Amino acid sequence: MTQIDKTKPVLVTGATGYVASWLVKRLLEEGLTVHAAVRNPQKDKVAHLDELAQKSPGIIRYFKSDLLEEGSYAEAMKGCELVFHTASPFITVVADPQRDLIEPAVKGTGNVLLTAKKTPSVKRVVVTSSCAAIYTDAIECHEAPKGMLTEDIWNTTASIDYQPYSHSKTLAEMKAWEIAGSQSQWDLVTINPALVMGPPLNPQATTSESFRILKQMGDGTFKRGAPKLGIGLVDVRDVADAHFEAGFKPDANGRYITVAQSTNFYDMAQVLIPKFGDKYPIPKSAVPKWLILIIGPLLNKTLTRKFIRNNVNIEWKADNSKIKRELGITFRSMKETMEDSFQAMIESNIFKESK
Repeated sequence: MTQIDKTKPVLVTGATGYVASWLVKRLLEEGLTVHAAVRNPQKDKVAHLDELAQKSPGIIRYFKSDLLEEGSYAEAMKGCELVFHTASPFITVVADPQRDLIEPAVKGTGNVLLTAKKTPSVKRVVVTSSCAAIYTDAIECHEAPKGMLTEDIWNTTASIDYQPYSHSKTLAEMKAWEIAGSQSQWDLVTINPALVMGPPLNPQATTSESFRILKQMGDGTFKRGAPKLGIGLVDVRDVADAHFEAGFKPDANGRYITVAQSTNFYDMAQVLIPKFGDKYPIPKSAVPKWLILIIGPLLNKTLTRKFIRNNVNIEWKADNSKIKRELGITFRSMKETMEDSFQAMIESNIFKESK
Protein backbone atom coordinates (compact mmCIF):
# COMPACT_ATOMS: atom_id res chain seq x y z
CA MET A 1 0.00 0.00 0.00
CA THR A 2 1.58 3.24 -1.15
CA GLN A 3 0.11 6.57 -0.01
CA ILE A 4 1.09 9.56 -2.15
CA ASP A 5 1.09 13.02 -0.56
CA LYS A 6 -0.78 15.31 -2.97
CA THR A 7 0.95 18.41 -1.56
CA LYS A 8 4.25 17.19 -3.03
CA PRO A 9 5.13 17.79 -6.70
CA VAL A 10 4.52 15.05 -9.27
CA LEU A 11 6.91 14.41 -12.18
CA VAL A 12 5.63 13.75 -15.72
CA THR A 13 8.27 12.89 -18.33
CA GLY A 14 7.51 13.73 -21.95
CA ALA A 15 4.85 16.09 -20.59
CA THR A 16 3.91 17.58 -23.98
CA GLY A 17 3.03 14.15 -25.39
CA TYR A 18 -0.36 12.88 -26.51
CA VAL A 19 -1.27 10.89 -23.37
CA ALA A 20 0.90 13.01 -21.05
CA SER A 21 -0.91 16.27 -21.91
CA TRP A 22 -4.25 14.79 -20.79
CA LEU A 23 -2.58 13.43 -17.64
CA VAL A 24 -1.08 16.87 -16.89
CA LYS A 25 -4.56 18.39 -17.36
CA ARG A 26 -6.05 15.98 -14.79
CA LEU A 27 -3.22 16.60 -12.30
CA LEU A 28 -3.57 20.39 -12.62
CA GLU A 29 -7.36 20.17 -12.23
CA GLU A 30 -6.80 18.21 -9.01
CA GLY A 31 -4.67 21.12 -7.74
CA LEU A 32 -1.31 19.36 -7.89
CA THR A 33 2.10 20.83 -8.69
CA VAL A 34 3.39 19.24 -11.89
CA HIS A 35 7.08 19.01 -12.70
CA ALA A 36 6.91 18.77 -16.49
CA ALA A 37 10.08 17.22 -17.93
CA VAL A 38 10.38 18.08 -21.62
CA ARG A 39 13.14 17.96 -24.20
CA ASN A 40 12.40 21.49 -25.35
CA PRO A 41 10.69 23.85 -22.87
CA GLN A 42 10.33 26.67 -25.44
CA LYS A 43 7.10 28.68 -25.15
CA ASP A 44 5.58 27.42 -28.42
CA LYS A 45 6.19 23.76 -27.43
CA VAL A 46 4.49 24.10 -24.03
CA ALA A 47 1.82 26.72 -24.85
CA HIS A 48 -1.05 24.23 -24.55
CA LEU A 49 0.16 23.18 -21.07
CA ASP A 50 0.46 26.82 -19.96
CA GLU A 51 -3.12 27.33 -21.10
CA LEU A 52 -4.27 24.33 -19.03
CA ALA A 53 -2.41 25.63 -15.97
CA GLN A 54 -4.03 29.06 -16.26
CA LYS A 55 -7.49 27.45 -16.08
CA SER A 56 -6.64 25.12 -13.17
CA PRO A 57 -5.82 25.37 -9.46
CA GLY A 58 -2.59 23.40 -10.01
CA ILE A 59 0.90 24.73 -10.81
CA ILE A 60 3.24 23.66 -13.61
CA ARG A 61 7.04 23.95 -13.67
CA TYR A 62 9.21 23.00 -16.64
CA PHE A 63 12.48 21.10 -16.61
CA LYS A 64 14.70 20.48 -19.64
CA SER A 65 15.38 16.74 -19.80
CA ASP A 66 16.48 14.26 -22.44
CA LEU A 67 15.78 10.52 -22.52
CA LEU A 68 19.33 9.74 -23.64
CA GLU A 69 21.09 12.12 -21.24
CA GLU A 70 22.05 10.43 -18.00
CA GLY A 71 20.95 12.29 -14.89
CA SER A 72 18.93 14.86 -16.82
CA TYR A 73 15.77 14.06 -14.80
CA ALA A 74 17.40 14.49 -11.37
CA GLU A 75 16.41 18.12 -10.83
CA ALA A 76 12.84 17.56 -12.06
CA MET A 77 12.43 14.54 -9.75
CA LYS A 78 13.68 16.26 -6.59
CA GLY A 79 11.00 16.21 -3.89
CA CYS A 80 8.55 14.10 -5.95
CA GLU A 81 6.90 11.04 -4.41
CA LEU A 82 5.24 10.06 -7.69
CA VAL A 83 6.87 9.77 -11.11
CA PHE A 84 4.93 9.24 -14.35
CA HIS A 85 7.29 8.11 -17.12
CA THR A 86 5.36 8.60 -20.36
CA ALA A 87 8.15 9.70 -22.70
CA SER A 88 8.80 7.20 -25.52
CA PRO A 89 8.57 7.33 -29.32
CA PHE A 90 5.45 5.96 -31.09
CA ILE A 91 6.51 5.52 -34.69
CA THR A 92 6.58 2.31 -36.72
CA VAL A 93 8.45 3.38 -39.88
CA VAL A 94 12.05 4.20 -38.98
CA ALA A 95 15.39 4.23 -40.79
CA ASP A 96 17.31 2.63 -37.91
CA PRO A 97 15.19 0.68 -35.35
CA GLN A 98 18.08 0.38 -32.88
CA ARG A 99 18.80 4.13 -32.89
CA ASP A 100 15.25 5.46 -33.39
CA LEU A 101 13.20 3.05 -31.26
CA ILE A 102 15.13 0.72 -29.00
CA GLU A 103 17.72 3.13 -27.59
CA PRO A 104 15.29 5.94 -26.69
CA ALA A 105 12.81 3.46 -25.17
CA VAL A 106 15.26 1.29 -23.19
CA LYS A 107 17.91 3.87 -22.30
CA GLY A 108 15.23 6.43 -21.50
CA THR A 109 13.43 4.06 -19.14
CA GLY A 110 16.73 3.12 -17.53
CA ASN A 111 17.70 6.77 -17.17
CA VAL A 112 14.43 7.78 -15.46
CA LEU A 113 14.17 4.74 -13.17
CA LEU A 114 17.82 4.77 -12.13
CA THR A 115 17.34 8.43 -11.20
CA ALA A 116 14.32 7.36 -9.11
CA LYS A 117 16.62 4.91 -7.32
CA LYS A 118 18.84 7.83 -6.31
CA THR A 119 15.96 10.15 -5.32
CA PRO A 120 14.95 9.46 -1.69
CA SER A 121 11.49 11.07 -1.98
CA VAL A 122 10.15 8.70 -4.70
CA LYS A 123 7.52 6.18 -3.55
CA ARG A 124 5.89 5.08 -6.82
CA VAL A 125 6.77 5.07 -10.53
CA VAL A 126 4.07 4.64 -13.19
CA VAL A 127 5.46 3.73 -16.62
CA THR A 128 3.55 4.04 -19.90
CA SER A 129 4.18 0.68 -21.52
CA SER A 130 1.99 -0.86 -24.23
CA CYS A 131 0.03 -3.93 -25.22
CA ALA A 132 2.94 -4.25 -27.68
CA ALA A 133 4.97 -5.52 -24.70
CA ILE A 134 2.41 -8.34 -24.40
CA TYR A 135 1.96 -9.40 -28.05
CA THR A 136 3.22 -8.79 -31.60
CA ASP A 137 0.43 -10.12 -33.82
CA ALA A 138 -3.34 -10.54 -33.32
CA ILE A 139 -3.06 -14.28 -33.97
CA GLU A 140 -1.26 -14.61 -30.61
CA CYS A 141 -4.52 -13.72 -28.80
CA HIS A 142 -5.99 -17.01 -29.99
CA GLU A 143 -2.88 -18.93 -28.95
CA ALA A 144 -2.96 -17.41 -25.42
CA PRO A 145 -4.09 -19.64 -22.51
CA LYS A 146 -7.59 -18.07 -22.25
CA GLY A 147 -7.87 -17.20 -25.92
CA MET A 148 -7.10 -13.60 -25.06
CA LEU A 149 -4.21 -11.45 -23.85
CA THR A 150 -3.72 -11.06 -20.09
CA GLU A 151 -1.21 -9.18 -17.93
CA ASP A 152 0.72 -12.43 -17.35
CA ILE A 153 1.81 -12.65 -20.99
CA TRP A 154 5.03 -11.15 -22.37
CA ASN A 155 5.89 -10.53 -26.00
CA THR A 156 8.41 -13.14 -27.15
CA THR A 157 7.89 -12.89 -30.93
CA ALA A 158 8.94 -9.34 -31.87
CA SER A 159 12.54 -8.61 -32.84
CA ILE A 160 14.65 -5.81 -34.30
CA ASP A 161 13.82 -7.25 -37.76
CA TYR A 162 10.12 -7.96 -37.22
CA GLN A 163 7.92 -5.38 -35.49
CA PRO A 164 10.81 -3.44 -33.89
CA TYR A 165 8.38 -1.01 -32.20
CA SER A 166 6.84 -3.90 -30.24
CA HIS A 167 10.34 -5.17 -29.47
CA SER A 168 11.36 -1.75 -28.11
CA LYS A 169 8.30 -1.56 -25.82
CA THR A 170 8.97 -5.08 -24.52
CA LEU A 171 12.64 -4.38 -23.77
CA ALA A 172 11.79 -1.05 -22.13
CA GLU A 173 9.18 -2.55 -19.82
CA MET A 174 11.48 -5.46 -18.95
CA LYS A 175 14.15 -2.90 -18.06
CA ALA A 176 11.66 -1.09 -15.82
CA TRP A 177 10.78 -4.27 -13.90
CA GLU A 178 14.45 -5.23 -13.64
CA ILE A 179 15.32 -1.87 -12.01
CA ALA A 180 12.21 -1.96 -9.82
CA GLY A 181 13.27 -5.41 -8.58
CA SER A 182 16.72 -4.15 -7.61
CA GLN A 183 15.35 -1.82 -4.89
CA SER A 184 12.57 -1.59 -2.29
CA GLN A 185 12.08 2.16 -1.91
CA TRP A 186 9.35 2.58 -4.55
CA ASP A 187 6.87 0.36 -6.34
CA LEU A 188 6.29 0.15 -10.08
CA VAL A 189 2.97 0.13 -11.96
CA THR A 190 2.72 -0.12 -15.75
CA ILE A 191 -0.13 1.01 -17.98
CA ASN A 192 -0.33 -1.11 -21.15
CA PRO A 193 -2.66 0.56 -23.69
CA ALA A 194 -3.58 -0.79 -27.13
CA LEU A 195 -4.02 1.70 -30.01
CA VAL A 196 -4.73 5.10 -28.45
CA MET A 197 -7.17 7.46 -30.19
CA GLY A 198 -9.08 10.56 -29.10
CA PRO A 199 -8.65 14.32 -29.40
CA PRO A 200 -5.17 15.75 -28.75
CA LEU A 201 -4.58 18.69 -26.41
CA ASN A 202 -1.24 19.32 -28.09
CA PRO A 203 -1.89 20.55 -31.67
CA GLN A 204 1.40 18.93 -32.74
CA ALA A 205 0.25 15.48 -31.59
CA THR A 206 -1.65 14.89 -34.85
CA THR A 207 1.62 13.67 -36.38
CA SER A 208 1.63 10.51 -34.22
CA GLU A 209 1.04 7.00 -35.57
CA SER A 210 -2.57 6.96 -34.27
CA PHE A 211 -3.41 9.98 -36.40
CA ARG A 212 -1.62 8.60 -39.45
CA ILE A 213 -4.09 5.68 -39.38
CA LEU A 214 -7.05 8.02 -38.84
CA LYS A 215 -5.89 10.31 -41.65
CA GLN A 216 -5.93 7.35 -44.06
CA MET A 217 -9.59 6.77 -43.20
CA GLY A 218 -10.51 10.30 -44.30
CA ASP A 219 -8.06 11.27 -47.04
CA GLY A 220 -9.01 8.61 -49.59
CA THR A 221 -6.16 6.15 -48.89
CA PHE A 222 -8.71 3.52 -47.82
CA LYS A 223 -11.38 4.73 -50.26
CA ARG A 224 -11.70 1.30 -51.88
CA GLY A 225 -11.82 -0.43 -48.53
CA ALA A 226 -10.18 -0.71 -45.11
CA PRO A 227 -8.40 -3.81 -43.85
CA LYS A 228 -9.99 -5.84 -41.07
CA LEU A 229 -6.75 -5.60 -39.13
CA GLY A 230 -7.39 -6.85 -35.59
CA ILE A 231 -6.49 -4.32 -32.90
CA GLY A 232 -7.45 -3.06 -29.46
CA LEU A 233 -8.65 0.54 -29.10
CA VAL A 234 -8.70 2.94 -26.16
CA ASP A 235 -9.45 6.65 -25.69
CA VAL A 236 -6.54 8.93 -24.77
CA ARG A 237 -8.65 10.49 -21.99
CA ASP A 238 -9.23 7.05 -20.44
CA VAL A 239 -5.51 6.25 -20.67
CA ALA A 240 -4.71 9.48 -18.82
CA ASP A 241 -7.27 8.60 -16.11
CA ALA A 242 -5.72 5.12 -15.85
CA HIS A 243 -2.32 6.72 -15.18
CA PHE A 244 -3.81 9.01 -12.55
CA GLU A 245 -5.53 6.15 -10.70
CA ALA A 246 -2.43 3.96 -10.99
CA GLY A 247 -0.45 6.75 -9.35
CA PHE A 248 -2.75 7.56 -6.46
CA LYS A 249 -4.65 4.33 -5.65
CA PRO A 250 -2.64 2.89 -2.73
CA ASP A 251 -3.06 -0.77 -3.76
CA ALA A 252 -2.44 -0.34 -7.52
CA ASN A 253 0.12 -2.94 -8.57
CA GLY A 254 1.72 -4.68 -11.53
CA ARG A 255 0.63 -4.30 -15.15
CA TYR A 256 -2.72 -3.03 -16.43
CA ILE A 257 -4.06 -3.84 -19.88
CA THR A 258 -5.73 -0.56 -20.84
CA VAL A 259 -8.15 -1.24 -23.67
CA ALA A 260 -11.80 -0.34 -24.23
CA GLN A 261 -12.70 -2.70 -27.06
CA SER A 262 -11.47 -5.25 -29.53
CA THR A 263 -11.95 -4.00 -33.07
CA ASN A 264 -10.31 -3.61 -36.49
CA PHE A 265 -9.62 -0.78 -38.94
CA TYR A 266 -12.77 -1.49 -40.98
CA ASP A 267 -15.10 -1.39 -37.94
CA MET A 268 -13.37 1.77 -36.67
CA ALA A 269 -14.10 3.45 -40.01
CA GLN A 270 -17.77 2.35 -40.02
CA VAL A 271 -18.63 4.32 -36.86
CA LEU A 272 -17.46 7.51 -38.63
CA ILE A 273 -19.84 7.16 -41.61
CA PRO A 274 -23.09 8.49 -40.01
CA LYS A 275 -21.45 11.78 -38.99
CA PHE A 276 -18.73 12.30 -41.61
CA GLY A 277 -19.46 9.94 -44.51
CA ASP A 278 -21.14 12.55 -46.72
CA LYS A 279 -18.09 14.85 -46.76
CA TYR A 280 -15.12 12.49 -46.53
CA PRO A 281 -14.21 9.32 -48.46
CA ILE A 282 -14.52 7.02 -45.44
CA PRO A 283 -14.25 3.36 -46.51
CA LYS A 284 -17.58 1.55 -46.68
CA SER A 285 -16.20 -1.89 -47.44
CA ALA A 286 -13.45 -4.21 -46.23
CA VAL A 287 -10.46 -5.07 -48.42
CA PRO A 288 -10.14 -8.83 -49.02
CA LYS A 289 -7.11 -10.41 -47.36
CA TRP A 290 -5.84 -11.91 -50.64
CA LEU A 291 -5.67 -8.44 -52.16
CA ILE A 292 -3.79 -6.99 -49.18
CA LEU A 293 -1.30 -9.86 -49.45
CA ILE A 294 -0.60 -8.74 -53.04
CA ILE A 295 -0.59 -4.94 -52.73
CA GLY A 296 0.24 -4.41 -49.02
CA PRO A 297 4.00 -5.02 -49.25
CA LEU A 298 4.18 -2.64 -52.24
CA LEU A 299 2.43 0.20 -50.38
CA ASN A 300 4.19 -0.01 -47.03
CA LYS A 301 7.33 -1.91 -46.09
CA THR A 302 5.91 -2.73 -42.63
CA LEU A 303 3.04 -4.63 -44.32
CA THR A 304 4.97 -7.83 -44.83
CA ARG A 305 3.12 -10.98 -45.83
CA LYS A 306 3.82 -12.44 -42.41
CA PHE A 307 2.25 -9.39 -40.72
CA ILE A 308 -0.81 -9.51 -43.00
CA ARG A 309 -1.32 -13.26 -42.44
CA ASN A 310 -1.09 -12.83 -38.65
CA ASN A 311 -3.27 -9.71 -38.27
CA VAL A 312 -5.76 -9.20 -41.11
CA ASN A 313 -9.15 -10.91 -40.59
CA ILE A 314 -7.87 -12.09 -37.18
CA GLU A 315 -9.89 -11.11 -34.11
CA TRP A 316 -7.90 -9.31 -31.41
CA LYS A 317 -8.90 -10.07 -27.82
CA ALA A 318 -7.64 -8.90 -24.44
CA ASP A 319 -8.90 -9.16 -20.87
CA ASN A 320 -9.44 -5.68 -19.38
CA SER A 321 -11.10 -6.86 -16.17
CA LYS A 322 -8.11 -6.07 -13.91
CA ILE A 323 -8.08 -2.32 -14.64
CA LYS A 324 -11.87 -2.06 -14.28
CA ARG A 325 -11.82 -3.96 -10.99
CA GLU A 326 -8.72 -2.46 -9.35
CA LEU A 327 -8.54 1.07 -10.77
CA GLY A 328 -12.27 1.59 -11.34
CA ILE A 329 -11.80 2.66 -14.96
CA THR A 330 -14.90 2.86 -17.20
CA PHE A 331 -14.15 3.23 -20.90
CA ARG A 332 -15.65 5.55 -23.52
CA SER A 333 -17.43 4.04 -26.52
CA MET A 334 -15.65 3.54 -29.84
CA LYS A 335 -18.15 5.95 -31.44
CA GLU A 336 -17.23 8.78 -29.05
CA THR A 337 -13.49 8.14 -29.40
CA MET A 338 -13.51 7.92 -33.19
CA GLU A 339 -15.84 10.89 -33.75
CA ASP A 340 -13.85 13.13 -31.39
CA SER A 341 -10.57 12.05 -33.03
CA PHE A 342 -11.85 12.68 -36.55
CA GLN A 343 -13.30 16.07 -35.58
CA ALA A 344 -9.89 17.05 -34.17
CA MET A 345 -8.29 16.10 -37.51
CA ILE A 346 -10.79 18.29 -39.38
CA GLU A 347 -10.13 21.23 -37.06
CA SER A 348 -6.38 20.81 -37.61
CA ASN A 349 -6.92 21.01 -41.41
CA ILE A 350 -5.19 17.64 -41.81
CA PHE A 351 -7.28 16.80 -44.84
CA LYS A 352 -9.40 18.86 -47.17
CA GLU A 353 -13.03 17.91 -47.59
CA SER A 354 -13.45 15.60 -50.57
CA LYS A 355 -16.12 13.36 -51.98
